[in-house]
Amino acid sequence: MSLLNDDYFMKQALIEARYAAEEGEVPVGAVVVCNDRIIARAHNQTERLNDPTAHAEMLAITAATGVLGAKYLSDCRLYVTVEPCVMCAGAIGWAQVGAIIYGASDEKRGFARYAPQAMHPKAVIKSGVMEAECAEEMTSFFRKRR
Repeated sequence: MSLLNDDYFMKQALIEARYAAEEGEVPVGAVVVCNDRIIARAHNQTERLNDPTAHAEMLAITAATGVLGAKYLSDCRLYVTVEPCVMCAGAIGWAQVGAIIYGASDEKRGFARYAPQAMHPKAVIKSGVMEAECAEEMTSFFRKRR
């Protein structure tokens, strides 16, 4: 059994989410994995960059395409702590990410509710990986802000 499983990679995404929280950003983290190797990692930076598109997924996709020198990520897996929003789902779809694995669902802004067809048709989507830990990261962040 490989130690490089979904939980391992989600823990790496959670590390990124915690970096975001430390910077006062909404705690979402993402990693892109290709051949069981992390090729990109990112966390939300919308406040730091004053850019509403600087979501973890967007930054991770940009970094991954740079590493691979290609615009398609069909052989890659994206791990993200929270269900991608519609904007990110669109970018994930256009990048043809092969698999999207996320932790906590986002009932208010998640793609599954508003744009369930946004992902590439061949993409594998898996939700609920380390869901409790991912959700707690968000809950804790917003509890402290109130």
